[in-house]
Amino acid sequence: MGEVIKVGMADLKTCGGEDAVTTIGLGSCVGIAIRDPIAKIGGLAHIMLPDSTEIRNNSNRPKFADTGIEDLVTEIVKKGANRFRLVAKIAGGAQMFAINASNATMRVGERNVQASKKKLSELKIPILAEDTGKTYGRTVVFYPKSGDFIIRAIGMPEKVI
Repeated sequence: MGEVIKVGMADLKTCGGEDAVTTIGLGSCVGIAIRDPIAKIGGLAHIMLPDSTEIRNNSNRPKFADTGIEDLVTEIVKKGANRFRLVAKIAGGAQMFAINASNATMRVGERNVQASKKKLSELKIPILAEDTGKTYGRTVVFYPKSGDFIIRAIGMPEKVI
């Protein structure tokens, strides 16, 4: 077994070989796991907000779907992955609190998922699987070597996508 590298909120990490990346506390946040299935190199971004252009003082690029995904791809390629073989899996984007459904600004989870999908589409990175939405938080572990994206949630069976 390799090392399990922790990814904090508004952070990203990459790895290869037997190593894995993990993050906890994906409520409305989204975990984006990207890998090159041939080079077996990948990484995980824990994004908190959909769009860096909507916030002033947005220097923490991994915090946002638009810039965090770009940076994750850059770091994976730096490690030796082929940009044109990258594939993704996503998890999170829950609606953690009861809200007025007509108030779009309160639907952060849904907006994070939409923004993540949009950015991956722009970068021509296919999404192979997702576990998004619902009303519960998730902890995830991603193994770039196998592509297994393990999703754990309290009171729910563990799943691998």
